[in-house]
Amino acid sequence: MATIPITTRGAEKLKAELHRLKTVDRPAVINAIAEARAQGDLSENAEYDAAKDRQGFIEGRIRELEGKLAAAQVIDPAGLDAGGRVVFGATVELEDEDSGATVKYQIVGEDEADLKQGLINISSPIARALIGKEEGDTAEVQAPGGLRRYEIVAVHYI
Repeated sequence: MATIPITTRGAEKLKAELHRLKTVDRPAVINAIAEARAQGDLSENAEYDAAKDRQGFIEGRIRELEGKLAAAQVIDPAGLDAGGRVVFGATVELEDEDSGATVKYQIVGEDEADLKQGLINISSPIARALIGKEEGDTAEVQAPGGLRRYEIVAVHYI
């Protein structure tokens, strides 16, 4: 099984969701199934069917999270020393060569990516273009609107 890179923050987020599913959501759905069973005929009981569907979703998500955490390679960005190169977990400040606009992204794992928070997936086109580059280098990214060029202004490990 291949390892999945994830930051410490991302691993904690997955662990918190797993804990909530096991200690809150699973017992709640078990109670809902018990209450629906108490109502009698299960063949025409919509509450029972809905609770069983919810239970299937919760159990599937628990298995998915346990698998991801078991395969996770947790990386602490603050502990990295890549000599100024862009690596997984690095926070990169970029300047668009056409517009001059600056953006800041952190390269993270698939489960923690959120563009609105500046967290980009390691397998995204922009992250792939940045990996291995250093401050002052130019990265070319094929975007839906055409080729974009970004200058790497700074690389941080925070």
